[in-house]
Amino acid sequence: MTSQSLGNREAMLEKIADLDAQHAVAVAGGGEKYVDRHHARGKLTARERIELLVDPGSAFLELSPLAGWGSDFTVGASLVTGIGVVEGVECLITANDPTVKGGASNPWTVKKAFRAAQVAEENGLPTVSLVESGGADLPTQKEIFIPGGKLFRDLTRASARKQPTIALVFGNSTAGGAYVPGMSDYTVFVRDAAKVFLGGPPLVKMATGEESDDESLGGAEMHARVSGLADYLAEDEHDAIRIGRRIVARLNWRKHGGGNVNFPGFASTAKSGFPRLAGETGMRPFAEPEADVDGLLDLIPQDLKEPFDPREVIARIVDGRSARNGAVLDEFKPLYGTSLVTGWAQLHGHPIGILANAQGVLFSEEAQKATQFIQLANQSDTPLLFLHNTTGYMVGKDYEQGGIIKHGSQMINAVSNSRVPHLSVIMGASYGAGNYGMNGRAFDPRFLFTWPSAKSAVMGPAQLAGVLSIVARAAAEAKGRDYDEAADAGMREFIEASVEEQSLPYFLSGMLYDDGVIDPRDTRTVLAICLSVIANQPIVGTDRFGVFRT
Repeated sequence: MTSQSLGNREAMLEKIADLDAQHAVAVAGGGEKYVDRHHARGKLTARERIELLVDPGSAFLELSPLAGWGSDFTVGASLVTGIGVVEGVECLITANDPTVKGGASNPWTVKKAFRAAQVAEENGLPTVSLVESGGADLPTQKEIFIPGGKLFRDLTRASARKQPTIALVFGNSTAGGAYVPGMSDYTVFVRDAAKVFLGGPPLVKMATGEESDDESLGGAEMHARVSGLADYLAEDEHDAIRIGRRIVARLNWRKHGGGNVNFPGFASTAKSGFPRLAGETGMRPFAEPEADVDGLLDLIPQDLKEPFDPREVIARIVDGRSARNGAVLDEFKPLYGTSLVTGWAQLHGHPIGILANAQGVLFSEEAQKATQFIQLANQSDTPLLFLHNTTGYMVGKDYEQGGIIKHGSQMINAVSNSRVPHLSVIMGASYGAGNYGMNGRAFDPRFLFTWPSAKSAVMGPAQLAGVLSIVARAAAEAKGRDYDEAADAGMREFIEASVEEQSLPYFLSGMLYDDGVIDPRDTRTVLAICLSVIANQPIVGTDRFGVFRT
């Protein structure tokens, strides 16, 4: 191992240790005091409920665990969302965290729920909601009430698409939250615990003068015997989860897409705490990567301006050689546009096309190469994986005259109108329009994950501060004023620090600009789960793109 590789590894391990600490904050929910109080009431936490719901030994791919990071709200946004296997069926699972302000929804909760509903819709997944929420966080109601109605719209539209929705109600489901079970296809209420009403006893008293109690107004048994809102009455939380699993088992659910269908589930691995796929029953055979996954820690330079070979990343996440898969990567146009690697591979038996930045900058040749490759993927109905490490499209007189704008526009056109599923992993830099061309969040990849080394912004901190300095200096000269060099230095330092902070993965993940920050060593497993989920729907490319300017 070279000294540079050792330095890269040490820096990455430090970032991963910090990532583990950030995830621990999210897992802690409202903190030890409120978790203990919750347990003392005989209740399970959100993640304990999920653990019992998913198949034994299977994985749960949590989405947006750092939602709300850097805000005034608890990290995780009082909601757990993700994908798990229930009775052999991949389901989108949401669970209110009642240890955080009783599971009340804040603005980040709503955004996180919207993203979960989008994942369920795009990938054709049933949804299981584990409900216990006090409703909206009233001080922030102005940011929740109007957009929050989309949650109900998403539930009813899922049902119309024949994507089942199941609500297991463990406690309060008040006011607008009462419509979650009301609009779900199947409901399970826990006896003596579920309380579902549009207005609780105090509100009813104020509004109508009527005296009532929790049970007669919205208790589980009342809804099971009188209102009919409860389809099943569970004796306790474990019974509710058992009933929920039986509902999923009776859905007669099947995947409608290609690839490795009918995964038996995912088995956990002790190495990094992330899941590893289980056996190959019902799957195309595949070979494990030929390069050691642990080597991913050595690859990313501490200074993202230094290039690295993405082929070394690809070799550690895609399938190795096999009788069917003759090469790890069948590279496309390897001698043309060499700062972008494109090629065909397999990942856990799933065919994929890969676009990976090599030297950071995208030139006209790279943009044209990418455009053709994306068209070919749509022609063959092959999902695409984008591996980001780009500072953007090249600037300068020669490049402008050479057509960099129109060629970059062609690439973005192809990304925008492609209809095969896209996956994105931001490994290093993802700056400027390069983020767009490489299928950043604004272009709706099915899933997007970042490494702890990632940075995304309109440009690098030093470049952005330098541009502002040049503009300010020119303005001073135009007015005939002396330029304050000391103030300029302070401004540049402030701007660089601000942009650096706002381009870091936790900040961006907190804003839900990705689906999670992951340990690089878990990339293959995470992508394999995503490809399995994508296979719930048919994969059909398009031959309809916008006008390509020539």
